[in-house]
Amino acid sequence: MTRPKIIGLTGSIGMGKSTVAAMFADAGIPVFDADAEVRAMQGAGGELVPAIEAAFPGSTGEAGVDRDRLGHQVFADKAALARLEAIVHPAVAAKRAEFLAQHHDKRAVVFDIPLLFERGGHESVDTIVVVSAPEAVQRARVLARPGMTPQKFEHIYGLQLHDAEKRARADHIIDTGTSLDETRAQVAALIASF
Repeated sequence: MTRPKIIGLTGSIGMGKSTVAAMFADAGIPVFDADAEVRAMQGAGGELVPAIEAAFPGSTGEAGVDRDRLGHQVFADKAALARLEAIVHPAVAAKRAEFLAQHHDKRAVVFDIPLLFERGGHESVDTIVVVSAPEAVQRARVLARPGMTPQKFEHIYGLQLHDAEKRARADHIIDTGTSLDETRAQVAALIASF
């Protein structure tokens, strides 16, 4: 049985990865959004909520996982973060496998994974597409987000592989420091090359 070409889509915070993922979807390429799957599994009634509450008491409520409360328990503690990842990562992998099975007849699919390199996901894709923009553009985009502060941005930025390293490891780079039409044209050209 053949399977689709698996495109690993990644990019640092504020680079425009969600916009590019939407462009792939608009072009008919199914997109697996790892972050969206995690939010659904951690939301109200989500399948991971009981396990997360058991491991991190007080981190959930009626709306599911309270990201701020959970964050206070895990992000300064590497062992706690590893326990959380041991709950979340296998569940995401199972969802990704279901997605691939549902779209087995497509010529290509996109795995939208923010931490593709940082978590080793690059080893399970056929080609890597990195979404990138100039650092000043990235910073302006992120700091324009509600609730974002320079300190939060620096913390998130510090957890991610530097953009230059991602670009060096990419098979393809989509430059989002341009207009949306130019970015869309880059995506269309890339799809045509598969």
